Amino acid sequence: MQNSRKDKTSLGHIRVLDLTRVLAGPWCAQNLADLGAEVIKVERPGAGDDTRSWGPPYLQDAEGENTTEAAYYLAANRGKKAITVDISTASGQTIIRELALQSDVVLENYKVGQLKKYGLDYEALKQIKPDLIYCSITGFGQNGPYAHRAGYDFIVQGMGGFMSLTGERDDLPGGGPQKAGVAIADLMTGMYASIAVLAALNHRERSGEGQYIDMALLDVQVAMLANMNTNYLTTGKAPKRWGNAHQNIVPYQTFATSDGHIIVAAGNDGQYRQFVQVGGCPELAEDMRFATNPARVQNRDVLVPILSEMVKRKSKKEWITQLEAAGVPCGPINNLDEVFADPQILAREMQIELPHPSAGKVKLVGNPIRLSETPILYEQAPPLLGQHTEEVLRDLLGYTEEQISELTTAGIVG
Repeated sequence: MQNSRKDKTSLGHIRVLDLTRVLAGPWCAQNLADLGAEVIKVERPGAGDDTRSWGPPYLQDAEGENTTEAAYYLAANRGKKAITVDISTASGQTIIRELALQSDVVLENYKVGQLKKYGLDYEALKQIKPDLIYCSITGFGQNGPYAHRAGYDFIVQGMGGFMSLTGERDDLPGGGPQKAGVAIADLMTGMYASIAVLAALNHRERSGEGQYIDMALLDVQVAMLANMNTNYLTTGKAPKRWGNAHQNIVPYQTFATSDGHIIVAAGNDGQYRQFVQVGGCPELAEDMRFATNPARVQNRDVLVPILSEMVKRKSKKEWITQLEAAGVPCGPINNLDEVFADPQILAREMQIELPHPSAGKVKLVGNPIRLSETPILYEQAPPLLGQHTEEVLRDLLGYTEEQISELTTAGIVG
């Protein structure tokens, strides 16, 4: 890399060898790439990351035909170089060791013990590069009775308690456990892994020491329950599902309008009075059953149906405009058409566009990190399978064209 680019990014001096696939590991690697790190993504020849084929939808080319890049893959692989290496072969293992020697960080999400068979585990690579930072991401961690189980986000959401808190109340229609609409255990593990790698890099800068990072989806899922964890640990009583309602505040939930849904978060009695005033029902603030929050919580089953009928009389836009003017916390429930047309999202430039070798261009979601001196640089679309194999082998490892040709013919790289 050129010094000018290093100076413009937070991690322009760092190289990451990314042996991960699917979501948690690639999400971490994409964060590091956005911060300027050179990320080399290693995939299986011919197949690549599983998510490349997790479609439809697929990215379309200029003629409207599907490319080989699924939208799922595009979400987590921006900013990387892609090479293909068969790590089950001796020559492939040599390439990975040579790349690790030239890297600061290795990320992997293989099953526990799998890379040890190939001599690519932390203990083996530490022998050739003592200051290496090596991050393993698994479902359940490197120890414990579940260590060798395969870890899937959906299962972890259930095992880690999230689904016991998410979903409608059991006594209401549609009640029961519900997973999140996105793979939160994967995504949050990717975020925690990003933090761990940055912490390890900082420690290495001060001490010269590398280290091993053991990240587990289940650990992360438990940790991210935050106050619900401490509610349980404080009382010994497991919290229940409340759907879109709040167990301690009323009204603090979703409501259906005449043409969509809104969220009303009336956190005090004054905001509640303004809410029902805007709704044309000021008497609901004078009724002693509903005048205070404790009374409203006690009588929620009577009040909420009345409020629901009140809210249906106006449109989503009318409610948002009038409640904002009255100082009542509220917001729309937007679909993604509305999200990406929202003036705040547009102002924050959360949609970006990058050149793409087969589609011409690709629309992606921007990184939410805003750094004043080392801003995020968007330079590389999610790469095609093996797009940079020859470049990395030649320019970084010094392989000759003949050597590369022999490896390609043997199917070790592609």
